[in-house]
Amino acid sequence: MVNPFDCITEFIFVETAVSPADVILVPGANHPPLMEKAADLYKQGMAPYVLPSSGYKSHVEMTEWEYLRNLALENGIPEEAILKEDKAQHTLENARFSLEVLHRNNIVPRKAIVVCKAGHARRSLLCYQAEFPKDCEFMVSHCVDRYGITKENWFLTDVGINRVMNEVKKIGTYFGDIIPKSNIMHQLKQKGKSEK
Repeated sequence: MVNPFDCITEFIFVETAVSPADVILVPGANHPPLMEKAADLYKQGMAPYVLPSSGYKSHVEMTEWEYLRNLALENGIPEEAILKEDKAQHTLENARFSLEVLHRNNIVPRKAIVVCKAGHARRSLLCYQAEFPKDCEFMVSHCVDRYGITKENWFLTDVGINRVMNEVKKIGTYFGDIIPKSNIMHQLKQKGKSEK
């Protein structure tokens, strides 16, 4: 370990190899490189569908889904390959509502690629893992955000430190609620099995 905070770097900046999947998931943002990355993966044949997800944001003056869909079309993804989720307001809803969209389209996700900003990778992955079936395999392919934040440089600027530590805080907020609920459900299921 070179820096005492290297564990934060390894935790936040998740990236995996990608292989063919059922869908490419894009948690919303008004950041063109997200859809450029998704389009590149789509054109490589990595998945038959791309599912951008996010609702209306005043700074975009439309839903982030619509913004990303327009970019998808500009980047050569055909309209019929773009699924629609335009209600989510945060990353857990991106995951939850995306799964509902997949179910409505009779798509059972066994493998999925999450395309997100580098500093948002762990939170995105955890949210999709929390909401999707436990047997769904996730891969993460990220892009650099508009601040240029990477795992190699996040700790060198105030904006990098603030954004990464905000991700750590948000993960604690999200999963501080989710973990106890998932443990209770697991315990209830185990209790039900033992009583049979």
